[in-house]
Amino acid sequence: MLNLRLRLAALPRDARDTLFLLVVIGWVLLPHIGNLPWWCTLLAAGVLLWRGTLAVQGKPLPGKWWLFGLLAATLGATWLTHRTLLGRDAGVTLIVVLLALKTLELRARRDAFVVFFLSFFTMLTNFFFSQSLPVAAAMLVALLGLLTALVNAHMPVGRPSLAEAARTAGWMALLGAPVMALLFVLFPRFAPLWGIPSDAMTGRSGLSSQMQIGNVAQLALDDSIAFRVKWQGNPPPQDQLYFRGPVFADFDGREWRPLAPRLAARFPPIRIEEPMLQVAGTPIRYELTMEPNNRPWLLTLDAAVQPPQAPGLVAAMSGDLQWVASRPVVDLLRYTAESYPQFRYGPRRRAAVLTEYRQLPAGFNPRTIELAGEIQREHPGADSAVLVDAVMDRLRTGGYRYTLEPGQYGQDTADEFWFDKKEGFCEHIASSFVVLVRALGIPARIVTGYQGGQRNNVDNYWIVRQSDAHAWAEVWFDGRGWTRVDPTSAVAPGRTGTFERLLPPRGVFANAMDTVSPNLVASMRAAWEAMNNGWNQWILNYTQSRQLNLLRNLGFESPSWEDLSYLLLAIIVVAALAGAAWTWWDRLQHDPWLRLLGRARKRLRAAGLETGHNVAPRQIANLVTARFGEDARRLADWLLRLEAQRYARQPGASLQALRREFQQLPWPT
Repeated sequence: MLNLRLRLAALPRDARDTLFLLVVIGWVLLPHIGNLPWWCTLLAAGVLLWRGTLAVQGKPLPGKWWLFGLLAATLGATWLTHRTLLGRDAGVTLIVVLLALKTLELRARRDAFVVFFLSFFTMLTNFFFSQSLPVAAAMLVALLGLLTALVNAHMPVGRPSLAEAARTAGWMALLGAPVMALLFVLFPRFAPLWGIPSDAMTGRSGLSSQMQIGNVAQLALDDSIAFRVKWQGNPPPQDQLYFRGPVFADFDGREWRPLAPRLAARFPPIRIEEPMLQVAGTPIRYELTMEPNNRPWLLTLDAAVQPPQAPGLVAAMSGDLQWVASRPVVDLLRYTAESYPQFRYGPRRRAAVLTEYRQLPAGFNPRTIELAGEIQREHPGADSAVLVDAVMDRLRTGGYRYTLEPGQYGQDTADEFWFDKKEGFCEHIASSFVVLVRALGIPARIVTGYQGGQRNNVDNYWIVRQSDAHAWAEVWFDGRGWTRVDPTSAVAPGRTGTFERLLPPRGVFANAMDTVSPNLVASMRAAWEAMNNGWNQWILNYTQSRQLNLLRNLGFESPSWEDLSYLLLAIIVVAALAGAAWTWWDRLQHDPWLRLLGRARKRLRAAGLETGHNVAPRQIANLVTARFGEDARRLADWLLRLEAQRYARQPGASLQALRREFQQLPWPT
């Protein structure tokens, strides 16, 4: 380490400054590793290393044909990777490579400034992919690094230390922080300006628009957060924590899909006829903060009569009781909702529209259809409720098992579940259940979403993870309409009753931490997630409505974005005036040498000798000698010592001593 410091100290200043700038650029690009194509990461790293080697060895930079060749290769690779040169992913890929290539023509100060400001822009592009707290902290370090390099570039004389430049940069950032905070709080938030660009081709983890056996089990291995819930009042019982997502009724034997145009139930919002949805009891009110998933579904507890309330978002209810937003959720989204656990939905009497919920593909699951016939023969003349109870009883007593690893299913998934494997995850169970119920002639469908959640004791928010993804069934009963039936609860009652989860194997670190303290990992995780939630609630979710609420608290009766603009403009004017006053005061108070020289000029001006503001003390001394002769020799010597105090290697008299002597000088009259 010591040798490295000595070698760095021995480098010429240009090489040292270049290496520091390359390190800062590397730090700026580091969070992009997971977002960029592999070739872009390798190319950028290779170029930065190449540029650093040239700086250390003092070799000339490559010619323009090298740069043109690399640029052409980059454009071609970007096109082949993204099939476009536009959009978020392709644009960021190009910017990263251009920044790296620009360092290869870092010859003049002008080139350095181009690299600085391209680096600032690249730093911002990290927030296109993530606005999390770790990324924000990493970019704050990057900002200080770039400011340090920028300050260092403005110190062209000598070899100023990077620590000195870092102190100046830190002080500048500290001075700018109040302005930044004011702009954050008061700058009007127009939706296009504050939106985050997204790629339509980029998917996120989460629920899918179709259900193929295995999809939900994959989510169960994902421990990331799907959304957070803040209850207004006591949380509902555990068996009511079903957050409704996509509903599937069209089955082709392998995959479940929504009935064709229903998911896209277009706008303006569909009006639900009163007999179709009837609610009773006390509603549950809550606020839900959803992580970006690039999907339009707004998850709610069953059943929400009114659309979820989110600023700038229109929601409509589809025909299967699901709320769909007017656009995909590409940013963190917070909305409020009100749900009634006691409800009735759907036609009360058998209708033609229910026919499609009894359809099964021909040629699939023959043994399940035969099983349905056996159940009907065992319960001659029984109604739908009795037949469904018989199916649930078979699940409870038939030796079926709830597992994340049921193995690969073949063509007849229901047959394999009921007769061969007898094990599966919630999607296997729900799918097989609905197939059997439909074979009994009863309308049924699959609902996917999330079931359960966990309270964070640090901030009291409920966290629902991707591992809480669940699939259950809805069965139509005569006189009752659509009714939730969760067949997984018959196989594994703990899944819905006490939120027992099938967990993937724990890692080495988690096992080691458990050895030290069984609850330490859980406590650390809860604290970290609470911190992230605070970041989400107070920073990322600082919306226009919150701005307007702030104005109301300040006394504006009907605040608007124009009021915000006026208030922001007034604060900027006041801040500018305060800054000007501070500068004037600082000039008077913080350069005593200039003030003492100014007093000398003032005394000489009173004696009839005018001196310009740019005339040095030595020149003033010559003017004094020429004008007043040897009688002013002591005054001329004082002026020379005043100059030496400022500029000489050995200053001589202190400024305080010169100030005392000033009072005793024989000033000419």
